[in-house]
Amino acid sequence: MPTRLLPLLTDVPQPGDALGARLGVNRVTVSTLARQLQEQGVPVQVTRAGYALSPGTPASALVHVTGSLGRTLRYAGTVGSTQDEVRTWADDPHDPAPHGAVMVAERQMAGRGRRGRVWDTTGGTLVFSVLLRPDSGVPLALADLSVLPLAAGVAVHAACRVGGLKWPNDLLAPDGRKLAGVLVEADIRGEEARRVIIGIGVNVTHAPPGAAHLSEWWLELTRAGLLGHVLDALDHWLHAPVPDVLAAWTAASVTLGRSVRVHTPQGTVKGTATRLDAHGSLIVETPGGPRTISAGDVDLIGTLAGGPAP
Repeated sequence: MPTRLLPLLTDVPQPGDALGARLGVNRVTVSTLARQLQEQGVPVQVTRAGYALSPGTPASALVHVTGSLGRTLRYAGTVGSTQDEVRTWADDPHDPAPHGAVMVAERQMAGRGRRGRVWDTTGGTLVFSVLLRPDSGVPLALADLSVLPLAAGVAVHAACRVGGLKWPNDLLAPDGRKLAGVLVEADIRGEEARRVIIGIGVNVTHAPPGAAHLSEWWLELTRAGLLGHVLDALDHWLHAPVPDVLAAWTAASVTLGRSVRVHTPQGTVKGTATRLDAHGSLIVETPGGPRTISAGDVDLIGTLAGGPAP
């Protein structure tokens, strides 16, 4: 299995003989395993010096974190979705994923965004999911769950250092193109979430048509480095008091004060986004009076910084 070779690879080339000795195989088998990893989407470089991962690959050996998130990390080439991988890992009866476990993948075949949208994972993106468990210090009571997407959005904005937030948690470039998105899925049992899985996708060096990537502003960025920054920022903002999260989100917002069209399960609401309430819901002033939106997709009407409408 090529996954035997993957944990041994770093961004420093290692000779095939040395890797084979560690695996108990010959160098021809190492070459075969490396080729299979490449076919799965893992950026393995093969040179005269040996085998290595491309610099900045978000594999476990190359990601550095200072907080509780990401200390247990799995990296793969191709998966169905990182959300489903974490869910399966969390339910493993022999080796269940702990709080803060992270799954990173180069490519998702069934990645999804909010409301079931396809999550594009073209090369040059950073796609990962984080597991949150109760008794970890992160509030997971039902009353707290509505703020988690906002806290995740604030963390992504803080780590990426560019753009602004569209409610609840999309990160937009200064000209309104999408840079990153967040998906929060909770497994509710009684009055508390049994677990929460936060999925994050960031366009780092490549973006689908009409979207933006961070390397347009941050030239020395690597996916491994960004992953460490996002996880550390998440660790901070998921534990932050709710008023602090709401204040930080408001400061980074490109939604408030704008004309919006909000698609909700109850229908479309048009008006001006004015503020967040104490639970993170969006208050929209309409001709019929203020409306409180707890779930929905926002279209910003008009443009940002002279750029195209998102």
